[in-house]
Amino acid sequence: MAYVLGFFAADGYITVNRRGGQFWCIQITDKELLETIRATIQSNHKIGSRKRTGNAKNLYSLQIGSIEMCDDLRALGFTERKSKNLPVRKVPSKYFFDFVRGYFDGDGNVWSGITKKHRKTPSLTLLTAFTSCSRKFLMFLLIGLNRQGIKGGSIYDSKGNYSRLQFGTRDSLKLYYFMYNQTNPSSLQLFRKKVVFEKFHTMRKDAVVV
Repeated sequence: MAYVLGFFAADGYITVNRRGGQFWCIQITDKELLETIRATIQSNHKIGSRKRTGNAKNLYSLQIGSIEMCDDLRALGFTERKSKNLPVRKVPSKYFFDFVRGYFDGDGNVWSGITKKHRKTPSLTLLTAFTSCSRKFLMFLLIGLNRQGIKGGSIYDSKGNYSRLQFGTRDSLKLYYFMYNQTNPSSLQLFRKKVVFEKFHTMRKDAVVV
């Protein structure tokens, strides 16, 4: 459930309709992951879909009407307008990286490739980042990750209304190990992001061989 909470912090919201009905919702483009989330919370609610024009991927949504669950989310600090006021709560250490992986799959990204190509010795690089409109929330993540042995990381404020928490290669590798712990694997993960980490490992092995 810590993963689901982290993912909700990134891509979820609470809504109240005119009749007073309360719903918590997640809306994403990855239907398979949303089905896994639905199974995790033991829901049989229908997953809705919305086609988009052009090259945009279809959107899939899970909407659950429950005053009790919405109140539980509010107790954790979530509100109807949470984008700039994400909750900062203590997450138990044994659940922390599930929470981080959930948020990363929602509002994180990873890149691997060659940098400094103009130099004689180009660098094989792995970069990860978390994005949020709440700088305070990113600071909460940074402090928590530092306590878990990921000592680097920097927060950058954009000209827009969001901030970005970034990690270099060494810390990104540590983050990969913790988020995708091979001794306790989880089906709750966005595989296309995990594959980027694995691609880096392959590229690094090939570089050593050469």
